[in-house]
Amino acid sequence: MRNLICFLFLVVLASCKQKNVESRGKKTVWTSYNDSAEVAASANNKSERMRYKFIQSKVLDKNEVFLPLYDEVSQFTEAQYQKMKPLVLEQDIPTLQTHIDHGTFTYEDLTLFYLYRIYKYELPNNTTLNTVIALNPNVLEEARQLDESKEIHHLIYGMPILLKDNIGTAEMKTTAGAIALKDNQTDDAFIVERLKEKGALILGKVNLSEWANFICGACPNGQSAVGGQTLNPYGRRIFDTGGSSAGSGTSTAANYAVAAVGTETSGSILSPSSQNSVVGLKPTIGLLSRTGIVPISSTLDTPGPMTKNVTDNAILLDAMLGKDEADYKSVSSEPGILSAWMNPETLKEIRLGVMKNLMERDSIYAANIEALRRAGAQIVKFEAENIPLEGFTTLLNLDMREDLPAYIKAEVKHKDAVKVESVEDVVAFNQQDSLVRIPYGQERFDGILSDSTTAEQFEKIKQNLKESGRAFFNIMEEKNLDAVLSINNYHAGYAAVAEYPALTIPMGYKTDGEPESLTFIGKPFTEAHLLRIGKAFEQLNRARKMPEAYQE
Repeated sequence: MRNLICFLFLVVLASCKQKNVESRGKKTVWTSYNDSAEVAASANNKSERMRYKFIQSKVLDKNEVFLPLYDEVSQFTEAQYQKMKPLVLEQDIPTLQTHIDHGTFTYEDLTLFYLYRIYKYELPNNTTLNTVIALNPNVLEEARQLDESKEIHHLIYGMPILLKDNIGTAEMKTTAGAIALKDNQTDDAFIVERLKEKGALILGKVNLSEWANFICGACPNGQSAVGGQTLNPYGRRIFDTGGSSAGSGTSTAANYAVAAVGTETSGSILSPSSQNSVVGLKPTIGLLSRTGIVPISSTLDTPGPMTKNVTDNAILLDAMLGKDEADYKSVSSEPGILSAWMNPETLKEIRLGVMKNLMERDSIYAANIEALRRAGAQIVKFEAENIPLEGFTTLLNLDMREDLPAYIKAEVKHKDAVKVESVEDVVAFNQQDSLVRIPYGQERFDGILSDSTTAEQFEKIKQNLKESGRAFFNIMEEKNLDAVLSINNYHAGYAAVAEYPALTIPMGYKTDGEPESLTFIGKPFTEAHLLRIGKAFEQLNRARKMPEAYQE
């Protein structure tokens, strides 16, 4: 069956290529379809958030995304793809760089390989994950230029990277999934500048939960009015994608790029990384710049790397580091991150806090804790306190009310293309065509407008939340722990308000095949230490498996 699918894909490519030659003015490589059957099938999903109202975007024409590079990608043959596949799929960055150093393939070949996979799976409507929503039209020319240089480079050099579509790029629009920002042109975000300086190739943009999941509480994860409904490669319409960095998780899991960059306010890297069996790091607030990223909260927002392994996570994180004078929380780089993958911690010297209630309710968690114990890690079990995070939504409300207008004023290059300047403007804009612009409503935006918290109350809320978050992790100081172990994004809110880093790593799969991850939460600015612990766990566990339907 898979061979038949591959054959049909090649036939489609060939026929589309012929059509393009015959009718240059009316190219099409993708055809819109009726998604009503898929929508109806989701109506009985056990998760209310996966009862979809639409799958296919009502505003995105994939031909506009895929046509600019189509002719070059279609010249990359199936034979070339099959030859490269075992050398590229699931391989880490140092391995890829070794192949390139030995002349096995080039940076251009590597970029074409990933583009081929994207076209192979994203063009057919029965396999698309609705994850890639923009491609860098210059990426192949950029790859060719990198191939000409023989100097010693950062390990990220020549590696194709996908970005969550709330991160600014000069080559592509930055929409945050919202029609209000559909034509938003910006310069590169600070972290994108750092990536480009080191030679990373920005391959494209991926879908996200609209406005980073801060438009409506009942919205499905991974849906946006611009990009449609992103689907999980481990089970399309079966498993949640997690959010809001859904596209970053699904595209990395499906090997559409070396890695992707996501963003998190509370759980938005940890959740989709866990749901898609990839490694995700939510850094300490301030380690990475937020300038040029569509905001929710200047208090809590941070970008972070999402990769197939810990090695690549350390490399991608290091490539984005740098103190940004425009970001008031930005700090100087933390040492030891780039080399973390080469120096896994000795587990016998590591003390890990383990939550008793998670041991009792989750067999995968319990089994991994036991494996760590047998490997020599010192396991300290404790009862997690139920500490309320009062005022959390208010913090986000008041930050976004101020931060979004500031972003629009500073980053939007063409004010005539973006008709909104405030949250109030966005709410009014969406109401003009609610079926297309806000099919699930916008109660969180409405909540921002109705929040009457005073500035004095707001400052108190922020302080109380930070204290509550750190109180939850007091066990780290009391028991001299290197990290506290959680599951997926279960305790992302506490890590967020405490401004602590969190690293999630695949730890197994449920009986139905849904991925699950072990999350290491550490003290501020201990990313290098967390990555070394994570590398040791990854070598012990080796749980990640490619999604079965995306192995061809």
